[in-house]
Amino acid sequence: MHDGPLTGLRVIDASTILAGPLCCQILGDFGADVIKVEHPVAGDSMRGHGHAKNGVPLWWKEISRNKRTIGLKLSTPEGADLLRRLAATADVLVENFRPGTLERWGISPQQLQELNPGLVVVRISGFGQKGPYAHRPGFGTLAEAMSGFAHLTGEADGPPTLPAFGLADSICGIAASSATMVALWARTRNGGKGQVVDLSLLEPIMTAVGPGPTVYDQLGVIGHRHGNRSTNNAPRNTYRTRDGDWVAVSTSAQTIAERVLRLVGHPEVIDEPWFASGRERAAHADLLDDYVGGWIAERTRDEVMRAFEEAGAAVAPVYTARDIVTDEHVQAAEMVVKVPDADLGEVLMHNVMWRMSENPGRIRFTGRPLGADTDDLLVNELGCTPEAVAELRAREIVA
Repeated sequence: MHDGPLTGLRVIDASTILAGPLCCQILGDFGADVIKVEHPVAGDSMRGHGHAKNGVPLWWKEISRNKRTIGLKLSTPEGADLLRRLAATADVLVENFRPGTLERWGISPQQLQELNPGLVVVRISGFGQKGPYAHRPGFGTLAEAMSGFAHLTGEADGPPTLPAFGLADSICGIAASSATMVALWARTRNGGKGQVVDLSLLEPIMTAVGPGPTVYDQLGVIGHRHGNRSTNNAPRNTYRTRDGDWVAVSTSAQTIAERVLRLVGHPEVIDEPWFASGRERAAHADLLDDYVGGWIAERTRDEVMRAFEEAGAAVAPVYTARDIVTDEHVQAAEMVVKVPDADLGEVLMHNVMWRMSENPGRIRFTGRPLGADTDDLLVNELGCTPEAVAELRAREIVA
């Protein structure tokens, strides 16, 4: 079976939680040979994140799928040398050490590119490689705070709100996979020369938050929290149904807003001058929420969903993980799939992130134990002797 359009591409994943590993997961999903480099004793901290079953980390099974794993202590001369030798065979190296760390170990991007001029080095850090914050510890939580996301999220009279998951890291990981492919495309057009990609956790989520800097620059306006409401249109909120479930309603399009108000029995407001503008409707959110919320509160979730669908209006149930995996559309579109696993027998996980008609990706295998591919990589591919590898393993330089 063909493994995807990136078959033949070799990627070294020398990153940890979460953006770099997600970037490399995406590349691996579409056929790249991803080599996961971990600390030989501690492993990647991702192994300890999230739930485990019988000691088997479940998130690891997904985030490290399609990756071979090797343990290398890069801070030692021997470990650094082995990374050099691996990098000489690779197309891409993804890392997220604190700026200056690879340089201190003698494996800077420039030194690696001396051995392999075509190498693309993707450097992910909290604040980028340059600037007054470059050497600060950087985590997704900090990016979510500094991007404007937390300031705009939450109830109007409540505190800034952080997401309950790795939002900034995930956005950055997806952006990093795009940046990697841009750099590889550029390599094909500039004589095979690689380059260094400098990507911070902060910038992708700052972009996702929207044009706040532009609005402030031009108008001096600073956005504020509005709960689940929007400043761009109304009604837009989550509403509780009679049976205690929640649904979300969006009226970004004018025609949808009109359908919703007709459905809930208030067609008269459609003729109001203010109703013709999404922003003006948002200024009347209290009134519109009363109409929509009151109608929904009198009906079950199934009744609401059926009525909205018949009216051609936009609504969605607020799902838990259980709802996601049992949803008929999620199942039919294969958004989650079952994958064989040596430890768990079978694991349900997110499918590859998009479908391609000619070169689809696939999940070839789930995340592996630390060092499962060390001997194969070092002995069979790099030509190290089994005795040399055993000696390095005894000294905890490899695993």
